[in-house]
Amino acid sequence: MKRFYSEKYKKNVVMLSSGEYFVSKNGEILHTVLGSCIAVCIYDTEKKIGGMNHYLLPGMIHPDEILTSNMGRYGMYAMELLIGELIKYGARRETLAAKIFGGGKVLKFRKCDGNVTKSNIHFARKFLELEGIPVKSEDMGGYTGRKVLFFTDTAKVLLKRFDVEKNHKLFDKERTYKGLILHKRLADLSRDVILF
Repeated sequence: MKRFYSEKYKKNVVMLSSGEYFVSKNGEILHTVLGSCIAVCIYDTEKKIGGMNHYLLPGMIHPDEILTSNMGRYGMYAMELLIGELIKYGARRETLAAKIFGGGKVLKFRKCDGNVTKSNIHFARKFLELEGIPVKSEDMGGYTGRKVLFFTDTAKVLLKRFDVEKNHKLFDKERTYKGLILHKRLADLSRDVILF
């Protein structure tokens, strides 16, 4: 996570990378760049507390199976951490709302991984539905990358779509994260094998 002060907005900015989350009640701007990953911004509609996560859900998962599937743990973990931190900062579950971004078809995945971007989108929607957190806006899918600025005190979002081919360096971190996640998943699966 990087932090800096924005002269343009006169606010502190926290930049999130893949696998990170952050919650603020001090009015920071949360910034991330998305490709296939999803960023979920959750905020308390009354208390000016907001947070964002940035996750990549590996493999195919049916949205109705997110609570039982081994594949759902990364997205599930990111969502649970974010909601838990919001509540710790004083947010109330009944006044939470969300905005969802990302899930562009910009990274290449193996066929055996299924449709990762579609799974990301379905996971985010289904999880929030099950938690009773209304989605106030979303911008997902397609073939573009996204830069997202989330103003935690107002829940305002500035979004910019861009061509991944022209900005491929922006996705180096996401590609690296994808490799780590898929490598860890294969390592976890190999531990389930018992040789006799």
